[in-house]
Amino acid sequence: MPAALIWLIAALALAGAEALTGDLFLLMLGGGALAAAGSSLIFDDLWVHGAVFAVVSVLLLVLVRPALRRHFNSGKGLPEPAKALEGKSALVLDRVGRHEGQVKLDGEVWTARPLNENEVYEPGDHVTVVEIDGATAVVQKVV
Repeated sequence: MPAALIWLIAALALAGAEALTGDLFLLMLGGGALAAAGSSLIFDDLWVHGAVFAVVSVLLLVLVRPALRRHFNSGKGLPEPAKALEGKSALVLDRVGRHEGQVKLDGEVWTARPLNENEVYEPGDHVTVVEIDGATAVVQKVV
């Protein structure tokens, strides 16, 4: 079996194993194996292939991996779906008091409670969602 094919299989195996870990370590080693596969097409010496693998892997681990990790960790990600509902208006369906109530929010029925525990909202009132607390919408009267 040609050395290039062996290095290519190693690169694919390392990249596949990276999918299980997600640490970007094995992917960098896979990049080194890919570089060694390319060098095996030019040079016949196994020591050269190993040296290329080692040098490229170390360079990828030292230079590329930290930058990729910073990039992936710096993102804000997607907003939580419940957080997207904050600030929207809702219609009171069932009397909203300290321990009871339902509102219609974005076409769905939500359990609701007032922001100020002493307030009560009657059916038909329009309220604004201040926050989502678990599965309960905390609401206040639209001004």
